[in-house]
Amino acid sequence: MKQVKLNNLTFGNDAGFVLIAGPCVIEDEAASMEIASYLKQLTAKLKIPFVFKASYDKANRTSISSYRGPGLAAGLEVLKNVKEKIGVPVLSDVHRFEEIDRAADILDVMQVPAFLCRQTDFVVEIAKKAKIVNVKKGQFLAPWDVANIIEKIKSAGNDNILITERGASFGYNNLVFDVRALPIMRKMGYPVIFDATHSVQLPGGAGTASGGERDMVQFLARAAVAAGVDGIFMEVHPDPEKALCDGANSLYLNSLEEMLTTLKRIDETVKEAIRLQAVRP
Repeated sequence: MKQVKLNNLTFGNDAGFVLIAGPCVIEDEAASMEIASYLKQLTAKLKIPFVFKASYDKANRTSISSYRGPGLAAGLEVLKNVKEKIGVPVLSDVHRFEEIDRAADILDVMQVPAFLCRQTDFVVEIAKKAKIVNVKKGQFLAPWDVANIIEKIKSAGNDNILITERGASFGYNNLVFDVRALPIMRKMGYPVIFDATHSVQLPGGAGTASGGERDMVQFLARAAVAAGVDGIFMEVHPDPEKALCDGANSLYLNSLEEMLTTLKRIDETVKEAIRLQAVRP
């Protein structure tokens, strides 16, 4: 497997899982700094590599009246301050061609949203500019369809690729996570991330917003780590009930330590077993 390096972090092979976490959307700078600082301290304590995630503009909200974020200029400034003052890598999703150059100057990882993962020109343009590309696998794709997306990114000369599983469409306002998708996509040779909170989302399930099943996150995350996934993606918030986006499937910050401790133990057991299998005659 290709190992993707980001500063002192490594995605892939038998490296421990990387946590990608933060609020769904930037609500304000103070909140973003507070969340990033908390996550940095917690992951340092648990010895889990960490990348901060927050969206500067959520262009795919359910309703026209939904909060989308502060926008490109203000949002990137917040992410720049998080990166420089808190000292952590940053990730955000990019929805428009016009944003790519400016986003590439700040973001350590540029994310292709699930609904745009089949847009060839957009994927290639991001691949040309990004240090690392994280592609959200569309809810409408089978795992093996990702191979074509990887080839598009590689055609632009970028080999720093992450693929994120976030569930598949399953009937009305529902998603299902098939754990088989993780090893299928890992066999393509690039690190695979599991989006534990979007996989329990109920898209559009609340009428003008998405619903979610927060209590199911821990179970799906355990399954993904047991399957040898290379990273876990989680949206978190100090008070998800008051979050301006995806609160129903976001995790409480104060619930993370216990969950991450369990995931780390599972990950260490699985990765050690993989290492032992590799050296057996």
